[in-house]
Amino acid sequence: MAAQMPNPPIPLTERPAWTALQAHHREIRSVHLRTLFAQDPERGERLALEAIGLYLDYSKNRLTDATIGLLLQLAEESGLRARVDAMFRGEPINLTEGRAVLHVALRAPRGQSIVVDGQDVVPLVHAVLDRMADFTNRVRSGAWRGQTGRRIRNVVNIGIGGSDLGPAMAYEALRGYSDRDLTFRFVSNVDGTDFAEATRDLDPAETLFVVSSKTFTTLETLTNARTARDWCLRALGDEQAVARHFVAVSTNAADVARFGIDPANMFPFWDWVGGRYSLPSAIGMSLMLAIGPDHFRQMLAGFHAMDAHFRTTPFARNLPVLLGLIGLWYTNFFGAETVAVLPYDQYLGRLPAYLQQLDMESNGKHVNLQGRAVSYDTGPIVWGQPGTNGQHAFYQLIHQGTRLVPCDFIGFCQSLNPLAPHHDLLMANLFAQTEALAFGKTAQELAAEGVSDPLIPHRAFDGNRPTNTLLAERMTPETLGKLVALYEHKVFVQAAIWQINAFDQWGVELGKALALEITPELQAAADPPLAHDSSTNMLIRRYRQHRAGS
Repeated sequence: MAAQMPNPPIPLTERPAWTALQAHHREIRSVHLRTLFAQDPERGERLALEAIGLYLDYSKNRLTDATIGLLLQLAEESGLRARVDAMFRGEPINLTEGRAVLHVALRAPRGQSIVVDGQDVVPLVHAVLDRMADFTNRVRSGAWRGQTGRRIRNVVNIGIGGSDLGPAMAYEALRGYSDRDLTFRFVSNVDGTDFAEATRDLDPAETLFVVSSKTFTTLETLTNARTARDWCLRALGDEQAVARHFVAVSTNAADVARFGIDPANMFPFWDWVGGRYSLPSAIGMSLMLAIGPDHFRQMLAGFHAMDAHFRTTPFARNLPVLLGLIGLWYTNFFGAETVAVLPYDQYLGRLPAYLQQLDMESNGKHVNLQGRAVSYDTGPIVWGQPGTNGQHAFYQLIHQGTRLVPCDFIGFCQSLNPLAPHHDLLMANLFAQTEALAFGKTAQELAAEGVSDPLIPHRAFDGNRPTNTLLAERMTPETLGKLVALYEHKVFVQAAIWQINAFDQWGVELGKALALEITPELQAAADPPLAHDSSTNMLIRRYRQHRAGS
C-alpha cells in the first residue's frame, strides 16, 4: 500500500528563495562570463571544490555568490536535509509504492547498521556479496565448468533497463581491470538481432548466461533468456546443461527453478533497490565476473565514500548538492531543456546512456508528491558522448546554436593507456572547449586577427555557455563508484526540491501493457478484430500482411 502523501505548507514557486531567484535571474541573465571573470580574477580558484578525490570547477557557470546563496536557501526551504536523512534511515520515501529507497545500503561497509522494517539489511547485503565472490572466483579460476567439462570463457548478461545499462556501462568503464581471457556480451533488446549478434561467434559449451530479472517475468529479459536456453540446448542436448550454463539474479526462486537454474545459483536483491540504482547489487554479477571481487569491492567503497560525503557535508561544500542546484538553476530559471554529459575518456563511452535512465526515468514526472500537476519544469533531457568524438558531431550547436545547453565535462589527469601524446591532446581539448564555451570570440577580436567583415558574423562565438568540469586522478573502480553515486544524489537533490518521487516509473508501464495486448493480434492465424485507434489498427494490419508474405 502506498504511504500517505505529505502536505508541504508552501508550494515550491511561492517559497521566498524561489521568488528571490526569479528576481535575481532578471538581474544577471544578461551578464557575460567574461564580465564575471574580469570582476573576480580569482573566480576560477574560488568557485571550485575538491572532495574525496574529485575536483569540481563550477566557475564557468552563469552565477554569482548570491546565486549560490539563494539556491542553498531554496534547498533549506524545500526540506532537503530532512529528505536526505529519511532516505538514509530507510523510511518509505518511495511514496507511490510504499517502499524504502536504500541503494546506499548496497555499498555500506560491514558493521554498519541500516534497518528496514525492523531488520538490519547490511548483513543480508554482504551475505549476497560473499556468495557472488565465491561464485566469481570459481568461474575465473576454472573450478566452475560447463556441462562438457570445458572452462567458461564467455559471459552473456541478459537484462534490460538498469539490469543492462548499469553492468554494461560499468564493464566498459572498467574494461582496463577486466580478465581479458573472458569475453563479455550484454543482451537487452527484444529485437532478435541483439541476441543473434551477441552469440554469433560464441561456443555454447564455454558460455555462461547471467539472467537478471527481479520477478523473473520481465517480458524482454525472459524472451531473450528462453532463446538463450534453446541456443544452448541445441548444441549441448542435455536439459541438465541449463544448471551449468545459467545463473539468475532474481527473487523468484520457483520460476528460476522451473527454468532449469539451480536456486543455489540465484542471487537476490530487494524491493528497496530500484532497477536504475541496482548496479552495486547482485545485478553487478557480470561486472564482478569481469573485474573480480576485489575490484568490485573497491567500486563499492567509492560509492560509499560519496554516500558519506553527501550525507554529512554541509550543503555549500557538497558535490551532489551543488551539481543539483546548478542544474536546477538552468532548468527552472534559464529554461534550459537539456544537459550534455561529455566524458573525455573512452572507457566512459556508455556513461551518458546510463545517466539518461538514471535522470530521465527518475525525474521525468509531471505531478508532485501530492499528485498535483507541477507548474515548473522537472527532469532535463540528458545526452552526450565521449570527447573528442562529440566535437566533430554536435558541439557546433552547443557553441553557436540558439539553444542553451549546460554541459558536464569529465576528465582524468592520468590515462590507463599512456600513449604519448594522446592524453595531453585529449585533455587540452577538454580544457579548450570549456574555455571557448565560456568566453567565445568577439567580432572585435576577429577583426583584429584580420578576418574579413563578411565572415565575422559566421565566425563569432557569443560564449557565455555554462559548463562544469569534473576531474579525477585516473579511472579506477573506486572513482567509478564515486561518479555514479555523485549523479545518483544529484538527481535526488533535484527531485527533493521539485517535490516529485524519483523512485517510481509508472510512465513506462502503459506501453508495456498495450504491447501484451497487441502481440497476440500480430501472431493470430486469422485476422483478429481490432479495437485500437485507426492508426494503430492500420499499422497492425499492414505488419500482418507483409509479415505473412515474408
